[in-house]
Amino acid sequence: MIESEVVLLGSLLILILLKVPIAFALMFSSILTMFHMDLDIYLVTQRLVEGVRSVPLLAIPFFVMAGEIMAKGGLTRRLLTFSNALIGHVQGGLAMVNVVASMFFGGVSGSSVADVSAIGSMLIPAMDEKGYDKDFSVNVTITSSQQGIIIPPSHNAIIYSLAAGGVVSVRELFMAGIIPGISIGLALMFVSYLIARRRGYPTEDSFSIVRAFKTGSSAIVGLFAFLIIIGGITFGIFTATEASAVAVVYALFVALFVYKEIKIDDIYDILIDSIKTITIVMFLIGSANIYGWLLSFLRVPGNVTEFLIGISDHRIVVFLLINLFLLLLGTIMDMAPLIVITTPILLPVVTEFGMSPVQFGIMLLLNLGIGLCTPPVGTALFVGTSVGETTIENVVKGIWPFYLAMIVVLLLTTFVPQFSLLIPNLLF
Repeated sequence: MIESEVVLLGSLLILILLKVPIAFALMFSSILTMFHMDLDIYLVTQRLVEGVRSVPLLAIPFFVMAGEIMAKGGLTRRLLTFSNALIGHVQGGLAMVNVVASMFFGGVSGSSVADVSAIGSMLIPAMDEKGYDKDFSVNVTITSSQQGIIIPPSHNAIIYSLAAGGVVSVRELFMAGIIPGISIGLALMFVSYLIARRRGYPTEDSFSIVRAFKTGSSAIVGLFAFLIIIGGITFGIFTATEASAVAVVYALFVALFVYKEIKIDDIYDILIDSIKTITIVMFLIGSANIYGWLLSFLRVPGNVTEFLIGISDHRIVVFLLINLFLLLLGTIMDMAPLIVITTPILLPVVTEFGMSPVQFGIMLLLNLGIGLCTPPVGTALFVGTSVGETTIENVVKGIWPFYLAMIVVLLLTTFVPQFSLLIPNLLF
């Protein structure tokens, strides 16, 4: 068994170092391990299909599509205008606008990469024109986009629910993400304000209640999608999967007939862009499911539990070690496969020490969200530097205060259960 574990884990590490795409690396290492263990190779096909054959998983393509429609249908621009009216008057106002717009947009798209692309393509050039340093503009954009992973709806929360074996409901995860998600935004705004004061960044127009009301009334029609999703799931009107389908229909209605910024002919391009994203995610989930099944078959979760308890049986030490482990993994692997791989390994460990599976889900998403902003394999970091037309080296030099802000929220989520569980406990 130990030899098989070495083959499974070692081959994956070698393939990652060779820069093989993670989905293929997971598949190849799984097949190699099966040959080594003389298992039936047909299990690969079986586990691949099982990994994506799930009704709750249908929510992911629908949420991706709803986010694409809203981004191209005029909601992003209206959110930026509304955010600017609310908080642009503070010093470093455009940075604040960036964070608030990401908070709003995350409540519709549920994707950090979509957030960086949509918000960043508009705000990074605008911040450049106002005299903001490039590294600051990109750092605010990529770190604030992590709110989309935590604030519902989050398709990564759905992946975690499936990886946890159905013991965690999606609606509880959605509600658990509200306070940590908003807290990330507030922490990043505080850091942005301090840096803006130190570097002397400008303010925007003075606050006007009339302008705020006018821009808000235009944006609220699109933001109502968030209320439909959360309200419908919370009050049991529909499931997360049904809510995602409703979100697509509502987003189409708003984009076509209210904002009128897309036409029927544009829907084809939106579908193609959505399918590209969905295909990548689904293949990752299927490949990771094969790998995760082998991990369970080889009792890797039990061995990890014994190893961590061997280091220390104190819950604080164990939770800190798990956070460190996840942060390190997040620097070298993408989010979706890590959720599927690490959940069956670490969930038994944290529950052994009394942590709720819902709380662990938010802690896991926060850790891996930070990884999206971290080299060498930070997807949000790559997209942000591309949109901002700068280098990773330039951006990373000034990102540490933003990391610190997110880690404070991570520690609160880890060691203060009610920080994430308050709303689910009150509602359910």
